[in-house]
Amino acid sequence: MNEPRVHNSGFGTWLDHHAYSLVSGLGRVFRKPGAALLTIGVMAVALALPLGLWLVLGNVERLGGSVEQSREISIFLKQEVSPARVEALAGELRARDNIAGVRHVTPEQGLAALRERSDLGAIIDAAGDDNPLPHVLVVSPAGDEMPIADSLRRLPEADLVQHDAQWRQRLDTWLRFGGRVVWVLGVLLGLGALLVVGNTVRLDIQSRREEIGVLQLLGATDGFIRRPFLYLGAWYGLVSGTLAIALLAAVGFALRAPLAELSASYGSGFALSGFTWVQALSVLGGATLVGWLGAGFVAGHFLRQTRPTDT
Repeated sequence: MNEPRVHNSGFGTWLDHHAYSLVSGLGRVFRKPGAALLTIGVMAVALALPLGLWLVLGNVERLGGSVEQSREISIFLKQEVSPARVEALAGELRARDNIAGVRHVTPEQGLAALRERSDLGAIIDAAGDDNPLPHVLVVSPAGDEMPIADSLRRLPEADLVQHDAQWRQRLDTWLRFGGRVVWVLGVLLGLGALLVVGNTVRLDIQSRREEIGVLQLLGATDGFIRRPFLYLGAWYGLVSGTLAIALLAAVGFALRAPLAELSASYGSGFALSGFTWVQALSVLGGATLVGWLGAGFVAGHFLRQTRPTDT
């Protein structure tokens, strides 16, 4: 019966010390508000830079995927192709599994669209009833556009197949490059944030050097001594991560209105997206871990250097 009580008492003491270290760590963060805000600000900026770039890349990728017209393939048919053959060809293309839809643009519709979308209305009217525009079939692919475009170019009725996929390939290349840049910046700036919190914790350890020496002489374990500093670093990381998310949210709010106006001018409803709840919690957890590790490295190094030796 005694062993469970000792075990429970020891676990309770361990739990109480964790709770005390958690609360006291937060108090030590704001004991010197000027120095604390400087440390938190530097860490927040270091975290916000790669996170902001990651958000930008995510929005660019979403914008590229949402522009469905960029996937459309326009087939300009030869002038001698009859309207009946155009409709028959459109039906044949719709029957293909790799084609989601086909839209027929008549020469009259093309001329009307050209008149509305340009300043050439007077010139077009002066040309009289002669309409030089061909029938056009606008194909919406259901899969990879490149093989579909190649097959459409081999149609005997096709005079010109227009499909500008080069910009999409370049966009994908830039997105892959940007993703690698995000990882590099994340590692470098994360290391910088770790060093910042480590240096801050080091100064706090130096101010409590005598107290730590007494605890070591009394037989306190390294884990017992290190625990308050671990929570101190974790608080620095958590508050810095929160501030980084707030900074990015403020930037997004400042850019939302002009971006909406720009998107509306192109007939798009695109809007910036920020962090989801899962992503925000992941950022906070990662920032807390960075602070914990930075404090752990510094505290562990200090304790190894000052551990009493037997004489």
